[in-house]
Amino acid sequence: MSPNEEPLIHVIDDDAAFRRSTVFLLESMGWQVAAHASAEDFLSAVAVPTQAACLVLDIRMPMMSGLELQQVLHQRGFEAPIVFITGHGDVELAVQAMKHGACDFLKKPFKDQALIDAVGRAVKLGCEARARSARCEEARLILERLSPREREVARLVALGLPNKLVGRELDISEKTVHVHRHHVMEKTGVGSAAELARLMLRADPAGLD
Repeated sequence: MSPNEEPLIHVIDDDAAFRRSTVFLLESMGWQVAAHASAEDFLSAVAVPTQAACLVLDIRMPMMSGLELQQVLHQRGFEAPIVFITGHGDVELAVQAMKHGACDFLKKPFKDQALIDAVGRAVKLGCEARARSARCEEARLILERLSPREREVARLVALGLPNKLVGRELDISEKTVHVHRHHVMEKTGVGSAAELARLMLRADPAGLD
């Protein structure tokens, strides 16, 4: 799925009138919108969302609450930005939601522009996160071309070690290191140790620790 794909906004609220007005407002801004009457309906319809998305989510609903849905989505590896909708007395719950990764919350009643602005920020965050994820996946696929020994050499080269020290670390000859290093550069398409380091950090920010 392309990180530039048009985002789909999911509105999840048990208040039918609120769902209708919110869908109308967001669609009037040119966004694609899907409405769900409950967290269970959303999970049944979407399961593991793949399209770039954000959620407009009521924090209090019968059966599964918005906070519980947030936790389920975390467990499934779905990290779309969430704009929580709260009622009177729900601010503490909203703060808890923010601590678990929600990007915003709005307290009813709120102005249309406040929702438009919050969703705009969430959509931008979601698209940026998908772009980062795509770059990370691309880097991982490139590094998968390397053999286990080449990966060992690549890591040490990316850390700035000269061939002689790489050979000493891996107990192989400097000439063998040179051959492996050449293969690493060829397979990954990079031209320097610095470029190799950047590639490895894109694939795994902790990969050079």
